[in-house]
Amino acid sequence: MLDEVDRDSAVPIYQQLEDIFTAKITGGEWAPSQRIPSENELNRYYGTSRMTVRGVLTKLTTDGLLTRVPGKGTFVAPEKINAVSPAYRGIREQLEVLGYDISTELVSIDRGPAPTRVRDRLGLGRDDDVFAIVRLRSVDGKPLSVHRSFVPAALAPTLDTLDVVGEQLCVVLEDAFDLAMHDVAEGLEAVAVAETDASLLGLRRGDPALQLTDVIADRVGTTFEYSTIVFRGDRMRLQFDYTRP
Repeated sequence: MLDEVDRDSAVPIYQQLEDIFTAKITGGEWAPSQRIPSENELNRYYGTSRMTVRGVLTKLTTDGLLTRVPGKGTFVAPEKINAVSPAYRGIREQLEVLGYDISTELVSIDRGPAPTRVRDRLGLGRDDDVFAIVRLRSVDGKPLSVHRSFVPAALAPTLDTLDVVGEQLCVVLEDAFDLAMHDVAEGLEAVAVAETDASLLGLRRGDPALQLTDVIADRVGTTFEYSTIVFRGDRMRLQFDYTRP
């Protein structure tokens, strides 16, 4: 594609600019996380109005190809990691297969009464304890997701003595306590990241994030885990594929 605007073309100038900028991004000339030229620089180079350039950049930002950082400029959006729901295959396993360098940090593991929302989803009483496990997962050295898992202490009484960092939690629960995932109720929503998670993920409070919620039961219907995973919205894309029975 020519890197210029054809003023004699029937294609509107703004559409030509959008096509040019998109080609620069998809072709790698503007690389992920690279700062692109300013509106003034683009205006001078292509001989268009600043409002036209601004409109195109706004469109590409809305489409997720660009991201704007106040006081710093406009950047190509980082390349997102594609994964399917962890109900089908663990996120860590998927990322390792894709060749990413994965690290997991145990932020905390505590035993105590379950918060109301957790108690309701696990079907517990007020006096029932849970293990609350918080882990931070990083990819290639950069924070990607905060994992919070709640497991009834009565079902996994020695969970806090086992390795929930080096091993996937689902593997630990199945191998040590015969709690094998069979049924999963799952929800996905866009959220404004809370202050605690923002600090862990290197974000600002209120930045967009994806939150995946799972309620997991075994084959006989015993609900043994409630978990939430908060992903950086700028680094993760979840894919859901369904086959009609």
